[in-house]
Amino acid sequence: MLKEVVLSVKGIEKSFGPTKVLKEINFSVCKGEVHALVGENGAGKSTLMNIIGGILQADAGEIFIEGEKVEIKNPLDAQKFGIAFVHQEITLCPHVSVAENIFMSAINNSKNLFVSYKKLYKDAADILKQLVSIPTDKKSGELNISDQQIIEIAKALSMDSKIIIFDEPTAALSENEDNALFEIIDKLKKRGIGIIYISHRMEEIFTQCDRISVLRDGCYIGTYNVSESNPKMIINKMVGREIGDMYPQKKYNEEGCETLLEVRNLSDGKRFKNINFKLQRGEILGIAGIVGAGRSEIAQTVCGLRGKQNGEVFYKGKNIDIKSPWDSIRNGILYLTEDRKLEGLFLLMSIKQNISAMVLDSISKRGFVEKKKETECVKRNVVAFNIKCRGIDQNVNSLSGGNQQKILFAKLLNVKPNIIFMDEPTRGIDVGVKSEIHKLLRNLANEGMGIIMISSELPEVIGMCDRVLVIHEGNLSGEVTGSEMSETRIIHLASGLKE
Repeated sequence: MLKEVVLSVKGIEKSFGPTKVLKEINFSVCKGEVHALVGENGAGKSTLMNIIGGILQADAGEIFIEGEKVEIKNPLDAQKFGIAFVHQEITLCPHVSVAENIFMSAINNSKNLFVSYKKLYKDAADILKQLVSIPTDKKSGELNISDQQIIEIAKALSMDSKIIIFDEPTAALSENEDNALFEIIDKLKKRGIGIIYISHRMEEIFTQCDRISVLRDGCYIGTYNVSESNPKMIINKMVGREIGDMYPQKKYNEEGCETLLEVRNLSDGKRFKNINFKLQRGEILGIAGIVGAGRSEIAQTVCGLRGKQNGEVFYKGKNIDIKSPWDSIRNGILYLTEDRKLEGLFLLMSIKQNISAMVLDSISKRGFVEKKKETECVKRNVVAFNIKCRGIDQNVNSLSGGNQQKILFAKLLNVKPNIIFMDEPTRGIDVGVKSEIHKLLRNLANEGMGIIMISSELPEVIGMCDRVLVIHEGNLSGEVTGSEMSETRIIHLASGLKE
């Protein structure tokens, strides 16, 4: 039986200067439907959602809410028409209460000089009863990420939303937190709210969504029922070509391989303790566990980004003392951060300045950068990493997430490390770029580099890694390899369950 359409857009077009980013887009969402919007980075998803949310204005086309044509000139108009946006980055005010965050928009638009906090807390509690129980007088900055995301959803419900847009809602959540979010989405669906779901994770799209719409290069490719499609078909529609196997063939053989890195009894006194492991030349070693288990902290401590309480690190059998990131770099050990925007890149600087940042010594003479050498180095990397850009002087913040990640890879690999810790190397990037990065990592390993990969995506861990260490609450709870490497086994160890 056909459901009533709550939102439809027809013939939407948008250009930025001479570049046309949306071309005659048609898209609709029904009441009580979870509708996935997918496409590679730069396909136009964010631009379309920003037009629906009133942040941008379309050059052409129409928007209809429950069959009535509307004009959405700003985010306030979008709210009035019942459109809410749950962004990937949390947008709460951390120093005020949960209740104040939920009703922030209503408080700002109110003509009353005083706020009745008693009523505010009661109304907030009534909304949260529909989701989960969270103290309404608690400051939002004291909550974990999943609870903060629930507050974002509660904000949407406080505005009597008919349509909620979820942008990469599980990017920072653990598996248990994912499941809690999915239960809430199911409740919203049963209430008749139309949901637009943006995600790069095919597994959750095919378990949580009813229909999938695909954008490619600013064009609408089509809409498909989940029940009548499969991940491979959708991926091929997104990239416009067959991408083959998602993960490259494993070639690593541990027999006779040199031990590049050995960590003994490493502890930081706060997040993890007594960590022991070895990394062989040519191996991709995975580190798995739920968010907050201590995975990133282990990598950061080995690489001198965090202080250690005790423990030893050996590089090619030699005990090395790493007190800073520069000590780590000098020993050929690098760390690729999970947060490329905050910690990895100079967003307001050019591609050239970012890629050359860590090799200035080799392209400088008497303290001055030799521009010809710098340009040659950067152009070589742009070609090697297939970075899509207008030129090497283009600012990094104007690029898609996938191209930003490639620049971060190029920046670090210019140093020619022997060991690299990859923390969530494919987070928030599309399947096409993800496939490129997977092939790059396997090629680097085949050439003799030792790679340690931290990932929250278990299919990626299993598909890419030769061996996996599992962390539970700061402890090494187990190691899996070969036929033991399954999602069930890794989840079992990550949950701290005993044999």
